[in-house]
Amino acid sequence: MNTIHVDVVSAEESIFSGEAKFVALPGEAGELGIYPRHTPLITRIKAGSVRIEKADGTEEFVFVAGGILEVQPNCVTVMSDTAIRGKDLDEEKANEARALAEEALKNAKSEIDMATVQSELIVIAAQIAALRKFRQKK
Repeated sequence: MNTIHVDVVSAEESIFSGEAKFVALPGEAGELGIYPRHTPLITRIKAGSVRIEKADGTEEFVFVAGGILEVQPNCVTVMSDTAIRGKDLDEEKANEARALAEEALKNAKSEIDMATVQSELIVIAAQIAALRKFRQKK
């Protein structure tokens, strides 16, 4: 069977390591699809979900808050400061974080504060979207 080794790592731990038939993830310029023997590539990725079609045909979902993707013909590495397994995503916590960020946006006193909170809101929205996508596939 034709597979590619996939590693998804966060700053704290290895989130996924295994063989896959296909990987899809949010590149900066759009969705990326990676098959075995893909052309080597290094690029930044946006916040969103990484979908891994494992060698046995099952799927694994991982939320990443942006990061770096490295592709070699037989190996894909996704590195992100924050990565959460789909099954570990918590919608209640994400909604609480969104409410806090929206309140912080209202109270922002400088453009830098506003930009910081807006980037947090983008990551939170991507996390909620990833959670909904994960639930749809179940």
